[in-house]
Amino acid sequence: MPELEEMMQENNQFFYVADLIQMKVLFTSKRSTQMIGIEPADVSPYHFMEALHPDDLHRYNLARAKVIKTGQEIFIAGKGDSLVSTSVKLRAPGGEYSNILIQSYSFYASNPYKTVFYFKLHTNIDWCKKIKCGYHYYAGNDLSHFRYPDVELLNIGNIYSDREFEIIKLVASGLNSEQIAEKLFLSPYTINTHRGNILQKSGKANISELIYNLMEKGLL
Repeated sequence: MPELEEMMQENNQFFYVADLIQMKVLFTSKRSTQMIGIEPADVSPYHFMEALHPDDLHRYNLARAKVIKTGQEIFIAGKGDSLVSTSVKLRAPGGEYSNILIQSYSFYASNPYKTVFYFKLHTNIDWCKKIKCGYHYYAGNDLSHFRYPDVELLNIGNIYSDREFEIIKLVASGLNSEQIAEKLFLSPYTINTHRGNILQKSGKANISELIYNLMEKGLL
């Protein structure tokens, strides 16, 4: 453990281990104090919700819901694992916000009892100034993505521009092109052009299929 704590210090990281079924934090490494201002023994999911930048709260809740849903599925199956990771802004002890990569690995275990354990690693990525897609996001089983971040890893994420994703969310809410155009002060022609570009990027046959896919990934 001393070597692991030293690694966390060198890499500007901290982690905690939790029982995902019981929703209970079991252990937190020491650097939680320096990174979010919370002593290891006091860390709980509440502290992350409270420290999140308001712009990231909704997206973080979607990722959290994805982790919980997948964890329940793993527990019912009695096997499996899953990785969900995203980048957010978390408030540091001094009040400023830092860019943090959150990597959440969930896996089934039968020893010492049957549950899904949850390893959540937090890495400061203030050094990365250019993320093409606005934020990193990954959900799946490819553990090659569970590594110390580099630019290639951090650029895995939402492939749509802010405007495109805004339109996707409005379509998902039930609005048609004319209503979206009125809401965004754009022409219906512009909205339809965006919708065409969105479908081309997605490779999906229609917008409904895309929306379902994004919901499954935990992005909507």
